Amino acid sequence: MSAVILVRYGEIALKGKNRSYFEKALFNNLKSALRGLEAKATRKHGRFLVSGPAAEKEKIVERVSKVFGVVSVSSVQVTPLELETIKEGALELVEKQYRHGNSFKVETRRSNKKFPLTSPEINRIIGAAILKKYPYLKVDLHDPTFRVFIEIGYQEAYLYHEHVPGPGGLPVGVTGRALLLLSGGIDSPVAGWMAMKRGLTLEAVHYHSYPFTSQRSREKVIDLCHRLAISGGKLYLHLVSVTEIQKEIHNRCPSELAIILLRRMMLRIAETLSHRRGLQALVTGDSLGQVASQTLESMAVISSVTPMLILRPLLGMDKHEIVARAEEIDTYEISIRPYEDCCTLFVPQRPATRPKMNKVAEAEAALDINNLTEAALNTMETIQIER
Repeated sequence: MSAVILVRYGEIALKGKNRSYFEKALFNNLKSALRGLEAKATRKHGRFLVSGPAAEKEKIVERVSKVFGVVSVSSVQVTPLELETIKEGALELVEKQYRHGNSFKVETRRSNKKFPLTSPEINRIIGAAILKKYPYLKVDLHDPTFRVFIEIGYQEAYLYHEHVPGPGGLPVGVTGRALLLLSGGIDSPVAGWMAMKRGLTLEAVHYHSYPFTSQRSREKVIDLCHRLAISGGKLYLHLVSVTEIQKEIHNRCPSELAIILLRRMMLRIAETLSHRRGLQALVTGDSLGQVASQTLESMAVISSVTPMLILRPLLGMDKHEIVARAEEIDTYEISIRPYEDCCTLFVPQRPATRPKMNKVAEAEAALDINNLTEAALNTMETIQIER
């Protein structure tokens, strides 16, 4: 016995002449998600079908429902395009869901307009057959206990009773490539997830301050990347030491500007790394006004160090919204592990919230920026994270 999973997408269907490009990208991402399983994806009109062993059904549903671009998935019964066999399939489906006194509704989608019956006619015929066999059931068109869904395709019909939601959005890879500045905190993994949802292929850079930060901090970031890879596929993580940069800032620069100066150095490193890797934009977890380095004045001063496009998916979200999304995508419990990242070191008691560009430039004059940037990049270690 085999399992058949119906995969739906939404926004892709609105892409007009480019639709086939987006469908192909989603198809390839589905195949990648299914790697290691005895499952195969095929394209149908406005849908994808994934078939595989019944024993792998739950794994197939779990993996496919995490792929960006997928709106929902359903485990389906497949029947020929004959009314009697569709009716038999519907009755089998009801038998699995039937409870004395429950209510139901039949919903039909008919993409094959050549089928001789309309959707309302199919609903009435199948509903009548269900009531005849299960007279204690009730029809409820507004709030039924369960639904019988029927999709009339071009070669066959699909019957099912539930939708497993997917993340929606666009397939990863269709809108470009970007570099995520990934800390060990709550915000940046969420920003990365939201960037991938809009079709970006991501690489990630994590700045550490070993030996001031521990191996546990490194493991935490690797685990976060594994979570992101579940939806986004293969991901390269670049680990860069900023220990010497932080020492230089601490010894040579005003303490209230330490975080501003460090973040400017991070963007310089990220820009150079992006050019080497062919990446088009930077992604950060900034949320306007959340901390001292995320005021308008601070972000303007920090951003001015690079001409690269900086994407901030969390800009208008508050902390409660970010935490809720982190819990939803299973990064929250990893992010709150009590291991420090480099941004928690050498934090001044009174960090500047409205830094002036001239003061920042004066402070940076004490730093050998080019050599510090290149020395940091020479420490870089790259890890390939698989789905």
